[in-house]
Amino acid sequence: MQDPNADTEWNDILRKKGILPPKETPKEEEEEEQQILQQSVVKTYEDMTLEELEENEDEFNEEDELAIEMYRQKRLAEWKANQIKNVFGEVMEISGQDYVQEVNKAGQGIWVVLHLYKQGIPLCTLINQHLSQLARKFPQTKFLKSISTTCIPNYPDRNLPTVFVYFEGEMKAQYIGPLVFGGMNLKVEELEWRLSESGAVKTDLEENPRKQIEDKLMSSIRCSIPSRRDSESEEDDD
Repeated sequence: MQDPNADTEWNDILRKKGILPPKETPKEEEEEEQQILQQSVVKTYEDMTLEELEENEDEFNEEDELAIEMYRQKRLAEWKANQIKNVFGEVMEISGQDYVQEVNKAGQGIWVVLHLYKQGIPLCTLINQHLSQLARKFPQTKFLKSISTTCIPNYPDRNLPTVFVYFEGEMKAQYIGPLVFGGMNLKVEELEWRLSESGAVKTDLEENPRKQIEDKLMSSIRCSIPSRRDSESEEDDD
């Protein structure tokens, strides 16, 4: 007698016509199909948000629970990472003891701007005011300040103000001394541009504000100096 489960064209025709029952699926194939199905279901968890995982919790069976928890933890870690990028927003005061934790171990993808200052130095006070504005504008950047000798023993006052820029614990830029900042005429936009050049902030300024000031200054100087032709006319009149 011919085996009804045999893979023959004749049996296939008989199955299509309903004469033979559907071919029995071996148990191993059933288990394999079940695994593929479960994998395809679990894969959808990767595309779910935390809210969607909670909403669909009742539809998951016990076998999927471990995989669901894994993806929930993954989504939670991603959410926390995004939150970290926006928790700063102000200039935090640190001491030398905080330096390693707050600067060198700031975390992956974190830019740090550290201002070394001393009270009683007007330019240091001005930069602290500017940094407060920039910290609110760029909350993804960590802005810190520290009294110079508290952070670095015997740090010379002639080097103040000093601004260090770090990324993932490595120094990327340093601005040392009053001349670098242009003195008390320093505008917050100029400091923003300077920090953007180091990579610490993503500015929306289109060009260096200092260049605009210098252009205006040169223009006013040219206007105040009489041209040679004007001078010759005055001499002819005499």
